[in-house]
Amino acid sequence: MTSTHNPDDGVELSYDVVGEGDPILLLHGSALSRAIWRGFGYTKALRENHTVITMDLRGHGRSGKPHTQAAYAMDVLVADALAVLDAAGAPRAHIGGYSVGSRIGYSLAVAAPERLLSLTTLGGTYRIQPGSVGRLFFPGYDAALGSGGMPAFVAGWEAQIGGPLDPQTKAAFLANDAAALQAYFRQTEAEPAIAEADVAALAMPALLLAGTADRDRLADSRRAAGLMPHARLVELPGRNHGTTLFPAQPVLDEWLPFLQDGRSAGRP
Repeated sequence: MTSTHNPDDGVELSYDVVGEGDPILLLHGSALSRAIWRGFGYTKALRENHTVITMDLRGHGRSGKPHTQAAYAMDVLVADALAVLDAAGAPRAHIGGYSVGSRIGYSLAVAAPERLLSLTTLGGTYRIQPGSVGRLFFPGYDAALGSGGMPAFVAGWEAQIGGPLDPQTKAAFLANDAAALQAYFRQTEAEPAIAEADVAALAMPALLLAGTADRDRLADSRRAAGLMPHARLVELPGRNHGTTLFPAQPVLDEWLPFLQDGRSAGRP
């Protein structure tokens, strides 16, 4: 484990680097941490041919956890990702993101397309609609975070889905700072969509995966694949947003060949 800092506000950013080969930066979803990639088997599979960089987004894991909403603006999250790439010695990298990690990936691709070898989104979208966090987790999540912290949030989500979370996800959620997560979610819902003209201008190879039961993200991924000149959509049968990443093998069966394709690495 190592760390760097956002050059503008000094927030500490914790990350890991393993493996050798073309770099790939993995960006986790809301209220999770970089541990999810190792826990579900992605790090092991990807490190065989890539330098795998996994970071904790600010407000998550072992990175800094500011409590102000403005600290989670998308341009700040993009600057965090670039700071980690710089610290890891990766002038260009494949980017893979789940959920909010996908939105950071889209935003990074718009802001600094020269830094991307490819873009892979998992349960991703280039926009978020008001109320989507409550629909994703449960109504009243903000009040639960404010009154009962992460245990209340996890209990509310498990009640919503009618059963326990998988152990990796539950452990990641309970490790969060409730006040930081509350500020993060509020800013998430306030962020504007990326303009479709900007999405259409993204020329890097892209692989967009979404579950057939994750209807909103599937629809947005299908729209993005239609806009982007070198994007391919893959539907994951039966998966909802929460089960996008697991089990990993069907995802890796699509992702690994895509990354190994010479076009994905920017080679002729």
